[in-house]
Amino acid sequence: MASGFGYHGGVSRCFAYWQEFSKCYAQTDVPSQCKAQAEDYLECLHHTKEIARAKAIKAEFIRKAEHQAHEGRKAADILADGVIVGVGLIQRGEAAHSK
Repeated sequence: MASGFGYHGGVSRCFAYWQEFSKCYAQTDVPSQCKAQAEDYLECLHHTKEIARAKAIKAEFIRKAEHQAHEGRKAADILADGVIVGVGLIQRGEAAHSK
């Protein structure tokens, strides 16, 4: 990466970000002023923020899918029990045996 050449010749995909960072770093007396350029360059190299966002989106998708599946099971149980049980005319389980 330090050479600035990509795998197939030409400039690498992150070379423009490296140039921005290098230019900032060379012109400043306080290196912390170039933090934004450094973050952009490192994000281009490693995609850490992109990967973290993709993981968060995937986790939310899975959470919603599990919730919908759980709600679907509830609806299926109600439909399987029948309409009469839903009205409360017939009691199931221990309450029916205790009478």
